[in-house]
Amino acid sequence: MSSTAPLCPDGRPARLIELTHSDGVRLTTMDWGATWLSCRVAVGTEEREVLLGCSPLEDFFVQKAFLGAAIGRYANRIGRARMAYHGKEYVLTPNEGRNQLHGGPGGFDKQRWRVLEQGSSHVTFGIESPDGDQGFPGNLKATLTYRLDPGARIALEYIATVDAPCPVNLTNHAYFNLDGDATDIREHSLFIRGRKYLPIGEDLIPVGPLAEVGGTSFDFSTPKAIRRDFLADEQQRIARGYDHAYLLDPECREMAAVAATAVSADGRLAMDVYTTKPALQLYSGNYLAGVPGRSGPYAAHQGFALETEFLPDSPNHPEWPQPDCWLKPGETYKYGTVLAFRTK
Repeated sequence: MSSTAPLCPDGRPARLIELTHSDGVRLTTMDWGATWLSCRVAVGTEEREVLLGCSPLEDFFVQKAFLGAAIGRYANRIGRARMAYHGKEYVLTPNEGRNQLHGGPGGFDKQRWRVLEQGSSHVTFGIESPDGDQGFPGNLKATLTYRLDPGARIALEYIATVDAPCPVNLTNHAYFNLDGDATDIREHSLFIRGRKYLPIGEDLIPVGPLAEVGGTSFDFSTPKAIRRDFLADEQQRIARGYDHAYLLDPECREMAAVAATAVSADGRLAMDVYTTKPALQLYSGNYLAGVPGRSGPYAAHQGFALETEFLPDSPNHPEWPQPDCWLKPGETYKYGTVLAFRTK
């Protein structure tokens, strides 16, 4: 179903598209930012809204938390908003101090995507980013498809091409609360299949090599409540909680194994994350306080994000054990993420 909505920052109305499936999942998207507005999952006799969002919709255009938005060209942070390739340095547009976050101040979350194709259970958005956009080299074309699949599964598929070498790292910045209410997500249970994570400095840029999670608060290899080791060490205190990237175990990359599982505090709803991306950013909603929500401003830790992506600042770290994040002409960037909901 399509309809019109309030005016976007470009002066034209947003286009809303609702997807439905017989397995009890309803999903609403918007062409501004290819944004994921709503995700409603049947849990017994109730329909549970598990995605953070805004009401009225105009608040999506002023909130600064990237709620549900498509992120590009490069998700997460690039240190000093600079990167080099074959001896040439590129200066990007910073938007978090001296660093660039989530593609810059005019990233893909703040642009209108075109609706290329839609049906009752899928929609494909497309965007073209010109050479120099936010400082990135070359012209880029990208698509993002949201699709509802049998088994209460939501698939997100990303495809991109470039005409000059450019790092590409597309993701979606959905925030989840599987209890379906403005509750503290630190009561959720979480599992992450990743034995290494990236320590960060005061500006949240990675420092040093990957570190083992064993024996630290970052070990979710056995499911545990997010709250259990919350703020237990200096790494978390820097970020006011979890805002760190995990290198996923190799078996995750072909979706042969679940990368992460979150379970609601009431134990009635679980979400399994599968992805072909090499890394996952865990964000515990540390700076959500004051972000406009559906029934008033959110408080900190009322939503969590599991962003599937390349490791942050990867353009400056070719030594990291993951595929090359620099996309070249003639290559196709093609990655996917699947969210599978299970009721208990």
